[in-house]
Amino acid sequence: MSRDANSPRSARAATAALAAILATATIAAGVPAAAEDTPYTIIDGKVDFGTYNGFRRYHSFCHVCHGPDALGSSYAPALLTSLQTLTYEEFLEVVVNGRENVNQAQQSVMPPFGLVNDVMLYIDNIYGYLKARSDGVLPRGRPARLPKED
Repeated sequence: MSRDANSPRSARAATAALAAILATATIAAGVPAAAEDTPYTIIDGKVDFGTYNGFRRYHSFCHVCHGPDALGSSYAPALLTSLQTLTYEEFLEVVVNGRENVNQAQQSVMPPFGLVNDVMLYIDNIYGYLKARSDGVLPRGRPARLPKED
């Protein structure tokens, strides 16, 4: 039995492989590899472009289920607390492939976003924003941006 290269299964496998390569390249580049490394910059309450962009992307795609400012909702958990224990690799795995949690009390399904360019192209920015919120260094609301570097 041959597999169709355009099948959803092939697309998921290709996306997962691309995400693994992206994660490996990102970690090799030092973003965010060790616990002391932070994927965000905050100076005097102002954030770098990547963190600000992560705020924008999060509120375009993720907040519908995970709530404003990553505080959670009745549909999905608070990423504010989830990112206190999830590694970057685990976060990437869930975003790319989705996740299904089923028990007697609830059923929650996060769809895969591995084929959504507006998420995957900015996954590091989204992670940086969420990590800053999770680390408690970024308050609720739209963050102020650091001035552009020349």
